[in-house]
Amino acid sequence: MKSSAVSNTTRLVFAIIITAIMFFPIYWMIITAFKTPAELRLAIPTFWPERFHFENFASAFKTIPFYTFTVNTVIQTVGIVVLQINIGIMAAYAFAKGSFVGRERLFVLVLAALIVPEQVIFVPIYVMLSKLGWINTYYALIIPHAASAYGIFLLRQTFRSINNDVIEAAKVDGANKLQVLYRILAPMAFPTIATLTVISFISSWNSYFWPLIMTNSDKMRVLTVGIAMMRDSIAGNEALTMHLLMSASILVIFPIVIVFIFAQKYIVAAMSNSTFK
Repeated sequence: MKSSAVSNTTRLVFAIIITAIMFFPIYWMIITAFKTPAELRLAIPTFWPERFHFENFASAFKTIPFYTFTVNTVIQTVGIVVLQINIGIMAAYAFAKGSFVGRERLFVLVLAALIVPEQVIFVPIYVMLSKLGWINTYYALIIPHAASAYGIFLLRQTFRSINNDVIEAAKVDGANKLQVLYRILAPMAFPTIATLTVISFISSWNSYFWPLIMTNSDKMRVLTVGIAMMRDSIAGNEALTMHLLMSASILVIFPIVIVFIFAQKYIVAAMSNSTFK
């Protein structure tokens, strides 16, 4: 009994230490966002602001075209999420319940896409989009990410776990394939779809490399590129403006935190069905 108590205490202590180590950079970003330049220049750093300066967020909002960047980010994110979820649902249904020649080989090719980083393929895609006249447009930000190999994989595993009798019963009642897909299978796979929505949202919202090379004007920039522009503009003068950079960073990550808080309960349920079958 005593050994079990000691073991539980040890695990708790390690968990607290690891959590503190991982959370400390976030904590430092938050407190830095509320400090003044004078407080940031102190020889001995303070671990709590002398006074909370909420006006730093307003100043950060004015430093870059924050509203324009936010609109662009929202349009890019919503477009990618909607396309990835719908294309993922239809492709996963074909791979899980369809019957056609080469189904498993094609699915292996989809899985192979998971190991190819976008930095490897961006040159031919950039050339193709340039010939289409899509550079510096929403098409270039959204269309290349319209399908997610991981999303297709995760939904396929979920659909395969659903009994075929459910589909046959729906067909007997007169449901067509789209009705079976969106009225029967999609609600049953809701935890997985919610998880993919969160993953797609976070990935799209945090995307930096692709928007950087596909846009060349402020009217099409997104928030991640805007933060990088702000960082570059203060190079050599970080002590005076670091509080603005941290304030802008908090504004950027806030939607991600909110989405994750509301959707986290679905993630474990979805991952439990993601084993390869």
